[in-house]
Amino acid sequence: MSLRRVAIVLGLLEMFGPISMDLYMPALPELADQLHTSQSLAQATMSACMLGLALGQLVVGPLSDRLGRRRPLLVGVGLFAVLSVVCAITPNIELLLAARFFQGLSGSAGIVVCLAVARDLTEGAELVRLLAMLTTVGAIAPIVAPVVGGQLAPLIGWRGIFAVLAGVGVLLFVLAWLLLPESLPPESRRATGSGAGEFGVVLKDRLFLGFLVAGAFGGIAFFTYLASISFVLQDSYGLSPQAFSVCFAANAVMSVVGAQINRAVVRRAGPARMYTIGTVTTALAALAMLVSVVFDAGLAALLVALALMMMVGGGAQSNGSALALADHGARAGTAAALLGTTSFAVGPIVAPLVSLGGTSPLTMSLTMAVAYGGAAALVVFVVLPRLRKRPVEPEKVAVGAAEVVPPGAL
Repeated sequence: MSLRRVAIVLGLLEMFGPISMDLYMPALPELADQLHTSQSLAQATMSACMLGLALGQLVVGPLSDRLGRRRPLLVGVGLFAVLSVVCAITPNIELLLAARFFQGLSGSAGIVVCLAVARDLTEGAELVRLLAMLTTVGAIAPIVAPVVGGQLAPLIGWRGIFAVLAGVGVLLFVLAWLLLPESLPPESRRATGSGAGEFGVVLKDRLFLGFLVAGAFGGIAFFTYLASISFVLQDSYGLSPQAFSVCFAANAVMSVVGAQINRAVVRRAGPARMYTIGTVTTALAALAMLVSVVFDAGLAALLVALALMMMVGGGAQSNGSALALADHGARAGTAAALLGTTSFAVGPIVAPLVSLGGTSPLTMSLTMAVAYGGAAALVVFVVLPRLRKRPVEPEKVAVGAAEVVPPGAL
């Protein structure tokens, strides 16, 4: 099995979330006009998809522990393609909202199974390196999708964009069918136990719970950034839409750079050390951004702090996921579902609440500094001491897989 090939396929599958949200974003005004609905309901189609992406992982993750990875993944990808067609032909906003929810529900298979497959095949430093490769492939989508959507919207309209999503679903189904073998053999599957019981077992692990809460803090900060940055840069600092797009894309590129730096050094430093350094540095960068806003240091200072935050955070996420899954190879799908659902659900719920009184540089930077600061404090004072008592070996030993992946294979 070629892990580079698997990483490319998994990275493409992880693009479900970004392309489902970002590709048709430029066509939202046209959608509202043609379906004779309000802009808020048109925007709610994105929220419906996000909710489906969050809840679906709680279903697909435990299923993949019991049935293997391929079947839930292929069913989810196939349904995503079918539901994209339903979205393209829907006659009203009510049906579109329902279709978007179920589209997210099915698309969640690509997100949660990807992380479980990665854990099946690698662990420790090699898992971090594999996740860094997935980050690189997956990060292309939020950079490219809005641009592609903006070019497609005038040509084919919002219905045509959903037809394109259907085609993407078919292509990914074929790739997964042909190139992604089963990574969880029958003897390693969870033959008994309810989904709720499996979640309970994982959540009893206090170390995992620490990673989960730290990830929730990170999700709040990241979604605050997504929800606020366009208003902050354009309304408060006067950037044009084109200049904002450049800044947004540059920050996404910095996430990729951070993931690759982490991938290059994690074997020597170890996932635990890199995770601690990453979370603390991210919190310090967020604090620097807050200070720049409070003392009105200008746009350049804010952008530098943001770039550092995105770069370091891009590496920290892979380390946290690898360490959280280290003791849950037998329940990798369930554990991955909890990690994914937390980041997809908590952030989008909390982030809009902090802007109820209006979005400003201060509300954005203060929320992100508090959230990332909370994550760093949790890692330093709770997670790290427990990691020292229960160290994770950085070497790779195959978990539920026949082959051993030697260092350097990634």
